[in-house]
Amino acid sequence: MIARVAGDDPTAVSAAALPPASGRFDIRTQDCIDFLRGLPEESVDLIVTDPAYSGMNRHMRFGHGRIVGHYGKPDNERWFHEFSDDAESYAVFLGECHRVLRKDRHVYIMFDSFSMLSLGALVREFFDVKGVVVWDKVHLGMGHYFRRRHEQIVFASKGRRKLSRRDLPDVWAVPRIHRAAYPTQKPVKLFELMVQASAEPGFLVCDPFCGSGSSGVAALLAGCDFIGADIDARAVDMAENRLATFVATGQDPLEPVRCTHIEGTGRPLPNRGSRSRGPA
Repeated sequence: MIARVAGDDPTAVSAAALPPASGRFDIRTQDCIDFLRGLPEESVDLIVTDPAYSGMNRHMRFGHGRIVGHYGKPDNERWFHEFSDDAESYAVFLGECHRVLRKDRHVYIMFDSFSMLSLGALVREFFDVKGVVVWDKVHLGMGHYFRRRHEQIVFASKGRRKLSRRDLPDVWAVPRIHRAAYPTQKPVKLFELMVQASAEPGFLVCDPFCGSGSSGVAALLAGCDFIGADIDARAVDMAENRLATFVATGQDPLEPVRCTHIEGTGRPLPNRGSRSRGPA
């Protein structure tokens, strides 16, 4: 399952044109806390994750709709298992992230506006917060007042480490995915920026809430290994099939066409070269 990635491409390309990826992946059907507790201390090089926060959804009291289905019902096929994001549970999660992350490494944690206000400050108790990146989704989303078009990404470190790229702004204009296969599927390009800024080929990238596997695709593109988990077996099946297809063919079945240009940098994102690692 090991193949090589080509060098820089100065133009925007579709995923179908990308060569097969390098790296190994391991995705487990586990609760995020159990998953992290099962990893050795200081065993991963980068954490990128989009926790399945429950706070905003419960606060908004969703009923039903095209995206959420019948929210809150256990047999709802359109939704997913959420993380009980009270302060105590979130502190345990952050503590385990700190334990498994190697020294002098980075972590990126995504937040919606509700969870950013209720939980974002807790990150400072475990990591050295360096800043907040705004994800501009470009297209308007839902909203009863101002229509939502952004999310936040807290960027922090354990120890000292410089960014690999110094040309990135703190606002990333990456279009959200319409009619995605997974309810909260994030663009691969969003995770590519995190990985390119904070990882090297051969790093082990970790996502305790991997969902549809977008972070895994980004890790493999960079020549990194990937380990992740999701509590929902349906998501794990989707992510495993997605990454296996991507490793074998270079095609991403959930994002068949995607652009590698980031607004504000003045140039396209390169597809970094990578070195092959032995099979698992």
